[in-house]
Amino acid sequence: MNLLARELPLSKSIQETPIPSKNQDPLIAQNLQKEQYVGIIGLAIALVTAVGFFSRRFEEAIVFALMLSAILIAFVLFI
Repeated sequence: MNLLARELPLSKSIQETPIPSKNQDPLIAQNLQKEQYVGIIGLAIALVTAVGFFSRRFEEAIVFALMLSAILIAFVLFI
């Protein structure tokens, strides 16, 4: 019981480490972000083109799904 009533010594203090800002985080490659988006869009276009070469109806379904997804994402983000 005596241990619970004792106070902790004040000589030890807890120090917080500062959180690095987003621009200084070494794990995030911020310079490559635009190139990544261009590459992803290029891959999507190549996929639609390759599928369209084999089946026109399937290509139209993929384009419709991509457009519907983009509209829904924009709708959710801007509301």
